[in-house]
Amino acid sequence: MEKGRDIKPKRPAEESAIVLDFLKHGYASQNSGHRPKDPIAQAIGKTHLTLLELIPKKEVHLEPHKEVYIGEGRRDQIHHIKGRIPKNKLTSTADAELVHAITKIVEEDEARFVKFFNKAGPLSMRMHSLEILPGLGKKHMWEILDQRKFKEFENFDDIKNRVKLLPNPKGIVIKRILKELEGDEKYNIFVK
Repeated sequence: MEKGRDIKPKRPAEESAIVLDFLKHGYASQNSGHRPKDPIAQAIGKTHLTLLELIPKKEVHLEPHKEVYIGEGRRDQIHHIKGRIPKNKLTSTADAELVHAITKIVEEDEARFVKFFNKAGPLSMRMHSLEILPGLGKKHMWEILDQRKFKEFENFDDIKNRVKLLPNPKGIVIKRILKELEGDEKYNIFVK
């Protein structure tokens, strides 16, 4: 490490993203004079659930729900990643498609989110990470902890069947991801 400089670790990059909205002529508020506006796509990364602005390659037309590769290798459709964006900067279309995209991500990678229920630990002496899931209090937390001692949960249905009166586990995860994307949460479990 260089003396006097803090070197921050590189953030893990997204490999692929789901398009939420595609603006063929860029943002309406974008002032570019007489020059045509650059097209832009708003998307959510599949791994770290990062909201991103993407610049597509020329002549590429993207549709909402389309999965695009944005990793380090050769990109067929995306020229570059412009950067991260906060949820409040999403277009109305992107905001409306966000729940559907998150649902798709959670359903396609169910094991990853079920693993949270199997491995979650305490956040502090007084709070467990399970308790910050919407609709999940101490009673549900203790029941989840007791059930996973006997056998790890296999899927969302297994959680629902073994933990009495627990709201829909998949729905709880989706709601938590949406709350974390708002940017006001003290602890982020899913959004990096």
